[in-house]
Amino acid sequence: MSEFLAERGHLGQHELAVLADPTRGRRVRIARRGATLLNFELPCADGVRDLADGYRDAGELDARPSSRFAVMVPFANRIDAARYRFDGTAHDLQPGVEGAQRAARHGFVRGVDFDLVALSADAQSARVTFATQSIRPGVHAGYPFAIDLSVTYTLDAAGLALEVTMRNAGEHAAPCFFGWHPYFRLGESPIDSWELQIPAGTLVRTDAEFIPLAGNAARIAMEREPALDFRQRQPIGARELNHAFADLRLDADGRARTRLRDPASGLSIAVWQTSGVMLAFTADTVTRDVRRSVALEPMESWADAFNRPDCAAAIRLEPGAERRFLCGVEIESP
Repeated sequence: MSEFLAERGHLGQHELAVLADPTRGRRVRIARRGATLLNFELPCADGVRDLADGYRDAGELDARPSSRFAVMVPFANRIDAARYRFDGTAHDLQPGVEGAQRAARHGFVRGVDFDLVALSADAQSARVTFATQSIRPGVHAGYPFAIDLSVTYTLDAAGLALEVTMRNAGEHAAPCFFGWHPYFRLGESPIDSWELQIPAGTLVRTDAEFIPLAGNAARIAMEREPALDFRQRQPIGARELNHAFADLRLDADGRARTRLRDPASGLSIAVWQTSGVMLAFTADTVTRDVRRSVALEPMESWADAFNRPDCAAAIRLEPGAERRFLCGVEIESP
């Protein structure tokens, strides 16, 4: 059996980790900038396909349009009006900003150059760990907390796994959770023909700004939303998705699997997570290649979780405590 490989590389001035599985012809490239996955290459009938619709060059990685493959910490997606309360104290993530310009999205680490702290490979897998201590009091307005963050990517026979660890390095409890923002491109056919399956019991209802409604008004049983019920695999069609799905059903191994398949290319993947919610986005508003890929976003908690009493326990991290989140991508076929 061929050994997996792990080495360093570059994209312009950016340092990368490159993980490879020579036996199966797979390779991933991950940048220190944001611990951002750039490529997930695998063999196909006509050569090599890049499953990841990631940043194509150093310029895109610097500008970060559409948050492709973003690691989102200490919050994922949006915080309503960039304000929240925690333990009785009001916090403003954008002091001095008014009106429509107020928007807090996707956390603080997309532009951070993580430290590459471990890189190794053996006969079973290749792995890399990135870490940062950039989230500290006084660095980010409205977030006076200290979070140590590490992200480990592991390439093995099944696919690619992420293990994310968040540790509260401060003296006070902190709100904190993880999300991942990958875009997958399974083939050159329109995504309308791709088949999607999400094992969710609940749809999250939002307002026009994609903020979940208050309380139980945000929870809609899938039976009441047949147009968005993907519990059985079906073509995406013309539907424009930017929806979160909750109450995910776990398989026997403790993983909830959201599946995406392109009948034309034959490529099928499962995006898995051990908890949280799944957000599906059909890339209708991205800056390039509209509706050419689908974002399947495993999130530890909801958008605007900092403002939701029903998410308070899930996102609270006590001083000295740490929490892990596991997710990944399995290649199911070919």
